[in-house]
Amino acid sequence: MAGKDSTKMHPITAVFAPLLAPVLSTALAAAQTTGGDGIDVLQLFLHSGPVAKIVFGILALLSLASWSVMISKSRQFRRSATDGAAFLDIFRRSKRFSEVMTATQRLSGTPLVGLFRSGYAEIDTQVKALQPTAGGAGASYRVKSLVGVERSLRRAIGVEAAVLARGMALLATTASAAPFIGLFGTVWGILVAFGTIGATGSASIAAVAPGIAEALINTAAGLAAAIPALVGYNHFGQRLRFARVEMDDFVLEFMNLTERNFT
Repeated sequence: MAGKDSTKMHPITAVFAPLLAPVLSTALAAAQTTGGDGIDVLQLFLHSGPVAKIVFGILALLSLASWSVMISKSRQFRRSATDGAAFLDIFRRSKRFSEVMTATQRLSGTPLVGLFRSGYAEIDTQVKALQPTAGGAGASYRVKSLVGVERSLRRAIGVEAAVLARGMALLATTASAAPFIGLFGTVWGILVAFGTIGATGSASIAAVAPGIAEALINTAAGLAAAIPALVGYNHFGQRLRFARVEMDDFVLEFMNLTERNFT
């Protein structure tokens, strides 16, 4: 009984086996007849139809755009880390915010500079609003609302996070869409191969090779575009989350110094 069940063909296999048999037999025959010379798949693809070339062109553009974004993000996060460490060192050693403000001109690569400028501008506005309009006597370096300062810093976090996240949507789109675009090219290539078999009545390697070349190259192109984009999206997403945590910590540190010096 067990032996009888083991030889039973799966329904899906039973449907597609007759269709795939000519292609598989052709590939086997090609492998036996070409010997060590092989088949120039690239040349076959170059002589394939326009649909396959359009699909490959779309995948190539997505891949180039993704690599451009990843190189740019790598430089951006590297500079952010370098400038951020230098800025925090200056921020913690300086006794006055005005000294830190001067240093921000050469350390603009870190989002912490944007946060500091936003908080400093809000403090400066509140301090000037509380100072007497006539003369310098009685000038008070106090802030009216710590909540207002914190709101300004929180808004700055959103702005700086949006700058760091620029280009991430392209990586996500490439990672999710490229395999399906490549799959479309694969299916189209197989359809071309079967159409050629039906039109010529022959399953020779010369008849089906262009269609199979379309399928193979577009499948590989889809994966080649999607895999680096997915890895890059996960990597830079982690870096972005770390930057958000760093910005949140800086807000707390900034608010502590503001409360100590301006209240």
